[in-house]
Amino acid sequence: MRKSFDALCGLVNTRLGQNPMSGDIYIFINKPRNRVKMLRWEAGGFVLFYKRLERGTFELPQMDVSHTNRVLDYGELVMLITGISMKNARKRLRFS
Repeated sequence: MRKSFDALCGLVNTRLGQNPMSGDIYIFINKPRNRVKMLRWEAGGFVLFYKRLERGTFELPQMDVSHTNRVLDYGELVMLITGISMKNARKRLRFS
């Protein structure tokens, strides 16, 4: 978790093959899962959000082990940051 703007942009570019200036949010979680950084490009520059938990860990969403990245929707991102368990969460059917 020592990396800052430039190093995180390099990771997004080289490891994920993504453009860090796309406007997407890129989430980085440390191995003990008690710190998270989120990198996002906004008009005029990068924004880096950083959260450190005093107790507990972040619950990671289900991932395919063959992939290095996963797309989260807004609800999953909020649950990750606020500490809501995603194991038993399910989406309700909505009218189209």
